[in-house]
Amino acid sequence: MCRDRIPNRFLTIGEIMLRLTPPNYEKIRMASGFEASYGGSEANIALALANLGIDSTFFTVVPGNSLGKSAVRMLRSNDVHCAPVILSTREQTPTHRMGTYYLETGFGIRASKVIYDRKHSAFSEFNFDNVNLENLLDGYTWLHLSGITPALSKDCRKLILNSLEIARNKGIMVSFDGNFRSTLWSWEEARDFCTQCLPYVDVLLGIEPYHLWREEADHSKGDIKEGISLQPDYGQQDMVFQAFIERYPNIKCIARHVRYAHSGSENSLKAFMWYEGHTFESKLFTFNILDRVGGGDAFAGGLIYAMMNRYQPMDIVNFAVASSAIKHTIRGDANITDDADTIRNLMDMNYDIKR
Repeated sequence: MCRDRIPNRFLTIGEIMLRLTPPNYEKIRMASGFEASYGGSEANIALALANLGIDSTFFTVVPGNSLGKSAVRMLRSNDVHCAPVILSTREQTPTHRMGTYYLETGFGIRASKVIYDRKHSAFSEFNFDNVNLENLLDGYTWLHLSGITPALSKDCRKLILNSLEIARNKGIMVSFDGNFRSTLWSWEEARDFCTQCLPYVDVLLGIEPYHLWREEADHSKGDIKEGISLQPDYGQQDMVFQAFIERYPNIKCIARHVRYAHSGSENSLKAFMWYEGHTFESKLFTFNILDRVGGGDAFAGGLIYAMMNRYQPMDIVNFAVASSAIKHTIRGDANITDDADTIRNLMDMNYDIKR
């Protein structure tokens, strides 16, 4: 494993939200109070990388009020650079609100539940035509985007496509996570848009929502991924990866994690990754869950960190899964782990006390 750092400047773009959670695994209908924190897929990855020492910047729009400023303060307290963040006015974002979501944390056989309240958020109402994306992306070596942002508004879709094109022209490494959210748009809408992004992507996280037609000229013959299990074996996953690479040779790495839910409180994770011409399968990690939200983002952050530090392929995929496993033991959306050795110890399945 190579642990030498290389100079990287990471940027991600997306929405940060207020998260409200009843304490002690209570149900929302029983709650008399809520624990407040902040999260969102792209912000979670910026937080994870910043805590591991990567120069990490987040671009978002939040209302210029106490909630928006509090979210920025949390990011800065975790070493995320927030210079590009826009604190919007009521003229810029008329509804002038921060997106919110409520998390009811599952326990045992009871699954977790999320209720979104993010319509007309400042981020979704902002006109990004006023943002100079050439200047925003200048000097960064890695850009991360997700399929959540374009689901929020037409302006957000334009923002993502323009950012991808500029990043490609600047030679910036681009990672993309489809991150389908059924409450924001339909499966077909997500597939149609996210497929447009694939020619610009270097590192693809997850294999949905994308069209991967058996024949581009005849869509009636179906998608290559149809019939593939949610928990595929090595051969099935390798076949899908190879199809992506054949169709989109710009992709340098594809990775996805596979979850086995034994109960609401105990899961197992492993991952598959195509990299440098081969498909790799990680170890299987089984763990108890304190907080599941953000597990996929922790996987993405771990993968990006390991790639930035030029780990060997098996170490990349195992570090990514270990990062996700550790996140499940941390309250909040993000993997706030500031010591890569902690993740590497789990990756090696070393559970001894560190003194």
